[in-house]
Amino acid sequence: MHEILVETTRGGLPGQGEHVENRHAGSVAVVDASGRLVASAGDPDFVSFTRSTIKPFQALPFVLAGGPKRLGFGPRELALMCASHSAEPMHLAVVAGMLERAGASPARLQCGCHVPLRFAATGASPPPDERFTEVENNCSGKHAGFLAWCALHGAPMDGYLGFDHPLQRAIRERLSQACEVPDGAMRSGIDGCSAPNHAIPLRSLALGYARLGRGADGDGALAPALGELSAAMFAHPELVSGTGRQDLAIMRAAPGEWIAKAGADGVQAIAVRSAGLGIAVKITDGNARAAVTAAIAVLDALGLTSAVQREALAPLARPEIRNARGLRVGEARSVAVLNAPRSSP
Repeated sequence: MHEILVETTRGGLPGQGEHVENRHAGSVAVVDASGRLVASAGDPDFVSFTRSTIKPFQALPFVLAGGPKRLGFGPRELALMCASHSAEPMHLAVVAGMLERAGASPARLQCGCHVPLRFAATGASPPPDERFTEVENNCSGKHAGFLAWCALHGAPMDGYLGFDHPLQRAIRERLSQACEVPDGAMRSGIDGCSAPNHAIPLRSLALGYARLGRGADGDGALAPALGELSAAMFAHPELVSGTGRQDLAIMRAAPGEWIAKAGADGVQAIAVRSAGLGIAVKITDGNARAAVTAAIAVLDALGLTSAVQREALAPLARPEIRNARGLRVGEARSVAVLNAPRSSP
């Protein structure tokens, strides 16, 4: 049921054109805030792990409990709860403040360590003798938010990632509510940061992002809380992502209009505020570059991009492939075709 969404080429020799080297299959769902499937490619009902696109919904229990007011969290802290950050000084300072307000030390974080994303984003290499901490994990803002929820409710911090911990039960409930996940359609596993992660139909993820984009202008009991989170993401895209990152580039191309959130292994979600739409993309081989290229092509196919935005996003929509010497050897390009949903007989 999946379709080829993106292909990459290789060539560059005199007198020879570029040859298609790779094809990346996947699926797309475009949904409005009422749950109507507006357009799709491949299988919009494909059940995909959400990975980091889930973060705004993982923050919902904290916001619904009045956490921002009770702990003094503002838009910057809420943006970090939704972030896959690069561990730049601006990110680390906010996470440190979140932990302090929650009464938790950095040692409480259970997200593990990895090389901060700032290195890959800028092309730099980490010093060979540098040691990294959990605070520099791209998910540390989310985990600091988890600990803050525990502080609000007097819940144990030691086991906050347990599948049956009250926090994780609350997250599943709110994810199901925001995305209208049908009974039996959610599958669960463990994410890269050791938190429970959930697989849901692409159209359900797209619905959640449509509602996130509408925010407080939407309907339902979750709208005010979604509005707090989307306002924070709109206000601080640099905290949601980081310098040189693709999500930041997409959000800056349409300030206050698009929320972009990548997930590992080829997941990309975009909320389009004025159109009230959510877009969810999954590349089945997990290629992140292809997911971004396909998502931008969807924005363009829906008539949501201006000439200025298309120019700004061209490096992501049709990224050049360069070798170790910097020579252009090919490119990635979208070949996705969106289909309108079939009407019922």
